[in-house]
Amino acid sequence: MKFLFTVQGEGRGHFTQALALAAILRKHGHQVVAVLIGKSDSRQIPGFFIEKIGAPLFEFDSPSFTSFYKQKRPNILISMAANISRPFVFKSSLQFVRRKIEELHPDKVINFYEIITGMAYSLYRIDKKPGIEMITIAHQYMLLNPHYRTSAEQDVKFYFLRMLSRITSTRAAKILALSFRDMPGSEKKKIVTVPPLLRPDVFAITPTPGNYIHGYMLNAGYFDEVSAWHRHHATIPLRFFWDRKEAGEETRIDDNFVLHRLNDQRFLQSMAGCAGYATTSGFESLCEALYYRKPTLMVPVHVEQEFNAYDASLSGAGISAREFRLSLLLEYIPRYTPDGNFREWVHQAEARFISEICG
Repeated sequence: MKFLFTVQGEGRGHFTQALALAAILRKHGHQVVAVLIGKSDSRQIPGFFIEKIGAPLFEFDSPSFTSFYKQKRPNILISMAANISRPFVFKSSLQFVRRKIEELHPDKVINFYEIITGMAYSLYRIDKKPGIEMITIAHQYMLLNPHYRTSAEQDVKFYFLRMLSRITSTRAAKILALSFRDMPGSEKKKIVTVPPLLRPDVFAITPTPGNYIHGYMLNAGYFDEVSAWHRHHATIPLRFFWDRKEAGEETRIDDNFVLHRLNDQRFLQSMAGCAGYATTSGFESLCEALYYRKPTLMVPVHVEQEFNAYDASLSGAGISAREFRLSLLLEYIPRYTPDGNFREWVHQAEARFISEICG
């Protein structure tokens, strides 16, 4: 079968999920004919994705979160205002996605939470006569699963995320909800709960105990917080990764505080050998930490990552905070108890995805 991927271009997780699924599909004799990426003004396509995806890449403009206040927390209202002011750009993107689907004519479109793709299916009825069905994949779809319970306060907080999830999955033939743990889906809502999609590189590395804190900063604004903590705890080794465009491959503050530009292999090696992980709560890296059994401090950047952190905490991944208070992680490490079922759940991914996508 021929598959076309469409990928939301913010963050790291959707890219690594696409890499993992592409490897699974090719292993079973299928083809990824192209990847359409909804680009963000503030993000670059990761080099590891360009190098490893093995398919033609095409970019188009897509709505994005807008960072403000030292690039720390994106503001939903500012983001919506900025995106509403660009209707002609998004009209062009909708038409571009439709043209590419018609031109490449895949058997199925796999949508990694890209809103323009969901809107294109809604507006142009791409799944009709003769029709190319869309299958959507993301962790956020757990919020649409009637078997997933949240509190009344969380329902208000996650309203926008639920709305976005519905738009991205409009007219989807199937909604694959990535989950930290096995649980029922909903046939009525076309929701199937599936394991996380971890890249083959994750399984090739054996985790070992370490003496340093491994970290990831989605936005460079958190550098000030980590630096302030380091000045008072200079003997604790820190290895952090960021995607700051103007930064070199390595930025050495001192012998115990080093920042690396995001590199997939170096990132995984560092995580596998750390004592604990401090992160802005991307779903994929939380799954990697759970797989390597590394205790985690989760510092969500926006509502999507607040959901990731909340859900990961239910599987015992770690603790949450509003700032990079690394002392909390050091205090938590001795109390950490790994989830004994997570690895087995992850190892079911290949069989489950082939059954749901190609069956």
